[in-house]
Amino acid sequence: MDSFPAYFPLTGRKVVIAGSGDAADAKARLFEGSPATIIRLDGHEAYLPGAYTGAILAFIASQDEVFVQAAAGAARAARVLVNVVDRPELCDFNTPAVIDRGEVVAAVGTGGSAPVLATMLRNDIEAQVPEGTGRVAALLKKFQSEVRGALPALHERRAFLRDAVLGEAAQAARDGDMEKAGQLFREALAKGTARKGVVRFIAGKGPADLLTLRASRALGAADVLVLDGDAEPEVVRMARRDVERLDPAQADADHLVQLAREGRQIVRLITHAVDPALVHALTQAGVAVEVLPAASA
Repeated sequence: MDSFPAYFPLTGRKVVIAGSGDAADAKARLFEGSPATIIRLDGHEAYLPGAYTGAILAFIASQDEVFVQAAAGAARAARVLVNVVDRPELCDFNTPAVIDRGEVVAAVGTGGSAPVLATMLRNDIEAQVPEGTGRVAALLKKFQSEVRGALPALHERRAFLRDAVLGEAAQAARDGDMEKAGQLFREALAKGTARKGVVRFIAGKGPADLLTLRASRALGAADVLVLDGDAEPEVVRMARRDVERLDPAQADADHLVQLAREGRQIVRLITHAVDPALVHALTQAGVAVEVLPAASA
């Protein structure tokens, strides 16, 4: 990892943009809708360290070398981190390609070496992050204290929250009905962590970008991962690092039924056709089964 990604809280903070033109305007658009105070500087005002006092970040955008050097020097004299557009050698930090979903922000950076690539990757990721995702994060933030009080044990809290982000309350938040989302969340919290186990069969051949959004979310929420040896590594990496992994030989119908009855969320990554006998055995035992195929190439 050549660069360490970090997030700067913007509430009550000041961000300075020195310079004019398309590049400066583009930097300003990054902060549209944010709680930060944006200060635009141009001309000799940008040469004064006092103009940057109290700022958390400074962006400098100009083709004028004298302006760039003077403004960067003034910002650093005020102990502000500096980004100079298209001049990575003068930057204290690089601006990533940003996916903005309100409370949820994702970013892709290339250390300033390949911004076009970062933008392409951002577009790929953005398609996987629905517009309402930020409202789901806001919902969880609102109930953070209540969840901690109701579920003091960390493993129970994590299990509840993993279910919550896939449940009805989260869907209501994504749809924009926050009142309904709050009501459903409280109802779910009152029920506690009792979960109905499920076995989901997901195509593991790859490539990863052919997985549906539902399959991607299921991988991220899995408690147990059963995978064939030739499963695509990119698909496998979509599961949590701490997920329990089982070899197919260990995961016969009886074992899967036992795990499901414990409320475990099980993903069976397959690189061949689903075994109908296994599906039949699971359904006969009352275990919920989902088959999530990959999208067509």
